[in-house]
Amino acid sequence: MSTYLLDKFLYTVDRDPDLVERYREDPAGLVAWWEATQANRILNVTDGEASTWLAFTDAERAALVGHDHVALFAMGAHPFLTLTLFIAMFERDHPEPLSYQKGYGAALAHFSLPYPDIAT
Repeated sequence: MSTYLLDKFLYTVDRDPDLVERYREDPAGLVAWWEATQANRILNVTDGEASTWLAFTDAERAALVGHDHVALFAMGAHPFLTLTLFIAMFERDHPEPLSYQKGYGAALAHFSLPYPDIAT
């Protein structure tokens, strides 16, 4: 399991409105495309350098495809990265102010200290 790779996915998708929409509409397709083409690129390097070994585990892939922020948090994905990305994708579906954010927090309420390690 690689919290770095989970966080890298969340970070890079959140910074591109087109990727946010692709992730909302076709999570399996976007996760597969991203893993095949972006996972091994060096962050913030445009061309020429890449690693060759990074890949999601089956559990990570399933959580990403399922938009399962609770499972991602349990795996160590940074909660601010999931929150900002998921707000971009799902806040529009919740008409009451902050209702998505409150639901996000309520879904994590069963966790107690110490929280999963979110260090990368």
